[in-house]
Amino acid sequence: MSYLILLAATAVKYSTGYENGVTIVGPIHGVLYLIFVVVIAQWFSNLKWTLKKAVAAMALGSLPLGGFLVDRWISTSANYAS
Repeated sequence: MSYLILLAATAVKYSTGYENGVTIVGPIHGVLYLIFVVVIAQWFSNLKWTLKKAVAAMALGSLPLGGFLVDRWISTSANYAS
């Protein structure tokens, strides 16, 4: 979701010249993505994912709405692990 908000803020920046949205949302998005990568790295072994699937999850996390697919993978893997 933060990526979509960042894209909206970027559109506003280039259409109106208002840069404060990107200045505020950009670092927040960056921190959230780093947290996402750390969580995927921690869950990698717990969910018995292959390295390929973990890297794919990190790549999907950089695409709009890709994090929702990764969330589904985690939910499915967690159900099988328990």
